Amino acid sequence: MLKQRVTTAAVGVPLLVFAIWFGIPWFTILIAAAALGGTYEFYRMANFDRREPLLYLGLLWALALVLSPHYLYRSPDVLPVVITATTLISLIWLLCRPSREKTFRNWAWTIAGVLYVGWMLSYWLNLRGLGDGSEYGRNWVYLAMLTTFANDTGAFFIGRARGRHKMAPAISPSKTWEGAIGGLTCAILGAIVTAMILNLISLKLGAPFVFKYWQIVLLGFLVSLFAQLGDLVESLLKRNMGVKESGNLLPGHGGILDRFDSLIFVGAVIYYYVLSINAL
Repeated sequence: MLKQRVTTAAVGVPLLVFAIWFGIPWFTILIAAAALGGTYEFYRMANFDRREPLLYLGLLWALALVLSPHYLYRSPDVLPVVITATTLISLIWLLCRPSREKTFRNWAWTIAGVLYVGWMLSYWLNLRGLGDGSEYGRNWVYLAMLTTFANDTGAFFIGRARGRHKMAPAISPSKTWEGAIGGLTCAILGAIVTAMILNLISLKLGAPFVFKYWQIVLLGFLVSLFAQLGDLVESLLKRNMGVKESGNLLPGHGGILDRFDSLIFVGAVIYYYVLSINAL
């Protein structure tokens, strides 16, 4: 399993670095694909619990929300129209379905997948778009994602080597406090190293990446906290659905949600964090 994880990362990380660097359309395509794949896995897990989400409408709805940062720049009024239209269409669609016993539960489950995956992942496009999509937004995306990966790597290896005290045994028996602390330590160190490297690259390009080290340390703490919370949320979802993994698309990692669960919360948190430090 470890070999598969390393192989998948060796292929995936360079593709991710490429997509972030060139921005539109590559990064948009990557996030949109992750949103569609993650939403599908969410609905697939829901079906194990005998729920029937409105699959195709939910996928289109998730795609509309994850792409919202692009059309909101041009017309801020479009998002309410999209939400209103999809809400009306989905409710009217319920009238045409043969099964009516759990109609509104299924409708609520559909919305849950759209918001949990599509809406939350859209913040990565918001973050990449800071500074009109220049090096500024790109640097923050690199910083947030690579810090998340540092957290996940530290939590995984230190948890396996030193993990003794269970953190949330009822949700995820494999999570330990030692792993959580290891993830936090690696996240902070990873954030500092990544910020320094990004600063050197930015200086070469003529646009220095300006930051204060306390901001980077705080970012590392926030990334670790919300990455681990995101991981626990997905573990709770899988436990409720009675499945071990959300899918099998990524060897060694499982499905899209298994790999992106720690990123779902991080994108939104770091986006608002960057806005807040800019306002100081």
